[in-house]
Amino acid sequence: MSWHPQYRSSKFRHVFGKPASKENCYDSVPITRSVHDNHFCAVNPHFIAVVTECAGGGAFLVIPLHQTGKLDPHYPKVCGHRGNVLDVKWNPFDDFEIASCSEDATIKIWSIPKQLLTRNLTACRKELVGHARRVGLVEWHPTAANILFSAGYDYKVMIWNLDTKESVITSPMRTISCHQDVILSMSFNTNGSLLATTCKDRKIRVIDPRAGTVLQEANYKGHRASKVLFLGNLKKLMSTGTSRWNNRQVALWDQDDLSVPLLEEDLDGSSGVLFPFYDADTSMLYVVGKGDGNIRYYEVSADKPHLSYLTEYRSYNPQKGIGVMPKRGLDVSSCEIFRFYKLITTKSLIEPISMIVPRRSESYQEDIYPPTAGAQPSLTAQEWLSGMNQDPILVSLRPGSELLRPHPLPAERPVFHSMAPASPRLLNQTEKLAAEDGWRSSSLLEEKTPRWAAEHRLEEKKSWLTNGFDVFECPPPKTENEVLYQRRKQEVRNQIYAFN
Repeated sequence: MSWHPQYRSSKFRHVFGKPASKENCYDSVPITRSVHDNHFCAVNPHFIAVVTECAGGGAFLVIPLHQTGKLDPHYPKVCGHRGNVLDVKWNPFDDFEIASCSEDATIKIWSIPKQLLTRNLTACRKELVGHARRVGLVEWHPTAANILFSAGYDYKVMIWNLDTKESVITSPMRTISCHQDVILSMSFNTNGSLLATTCKDRKIRVIDPRAGTVLQEANYKGHRASKVLFLGNLKKLMSTGTSRWNNRQVALWDQDDLSVPLLEEDLDGSSGVLFPFYDADTSMLYVVGKGDGNIRYYEVSADKPHLSYLTEYRSYNPQKGIGVMPKRGLDVSSCEIFRFYKLITTKSLIEPISMIVPRRSESYQEDIYPPTAGAQPSLTAQEWLSGMNQDPILVSLRPGSELLRPHPLPAERPVFHSMAPASPRLLNQTEKLAAEDGWRSSSLLEEKTPRWAAEHRLEEKKSWLTNGFDVFECPPPKTENEVLYQRRKQEVRNQIYAFN
């Protein structure tokens, strides 16, 4: 019998949650009082969107990320729905485009202008009309541009192609009709070739979205699933729900065999829904409970025991919903590996919580920031609909780094060609874009030029030297002994150069 050590080595063993100070929170935000089990919040590196209360219809707020502090009571809203807004999601490839769905059975696509809103935004860019009842969920495809999924209370999942000139789209590209009840959650695998769903009938389904066929279905009675999540490239699913005795529970599944879970773990006896979040770069799973203030986090591995509990962030303030910052918006200089935006309805407050790996060094930590998915799609809408699959295009989080391209792009790419040798006109546009203090030109919106390309060129022009020191590789000296050491080292270097 082999002996296994009780303690395991992990670089994320001491990760801790750090709430933002009062001045760095968003105060006096009228957060929605809807009882729908959704996040009600979406975040990208420029904006935070939160569903709010609004008389005579549904609305949400779009707040610039740097605009912390107390919110103006008359701050403009994005309001065009005739019913309550149930879900909002930012386009992963366009930081100025957001999708919203509502009880009025429509989905709307909004273009956020480059200047700050001075009045309510009521005109959407596109309206998607196809569901017979209210729409509860929207999800963007993780690798294909302009592909949006929606799930309604008519028990249908619809796939929309937004790469059209029509402002009102009435017919989806595909309709998936395999569910027998309300769909509670949707999740994609890494390349977007598979879709996992949970339903009010408590079954987990793995679906081929283009064919609309069910590949796997869980009929296990011991776990009633409410949310499901693909775990990156591990070919596993994580679901949260309740056990037979109504304890809150997490379960791990093999995506190719949903007959019996690989692992079940009871958490507590509370009644709030558990929201799972998975970070494929660090293999960490975060479980956030609605109605309580705790965030549990685990490390996930392909080998047994699969799930290793790390620790728990505790707070007395219960969360109504939660938003997550994409990896490209994190502060790598403080070793931040995840960031939540916690909606606290009792205080009308949005509180950022940073998950930090404690490190003494101030240089860039390559081991905790592997290449991650960037803001450029790897497929067009037509390529994905025709049956192509492609992993996300990876980028490094090191400031000023180059784009990593694991696979060559397909030959036919009429829209997204900014990384190829571009025309002088396109280069001038992107250079002008980078100089506009982080805002996108409206002309580039029409040409679909990715914003990240301009920011990438801007980052390359920045100098990361401070008083002759690289602040990431060689931080400036802090003590008198360090100053003397650096000065002596420079004198020796100068003598060597003079001798040569």
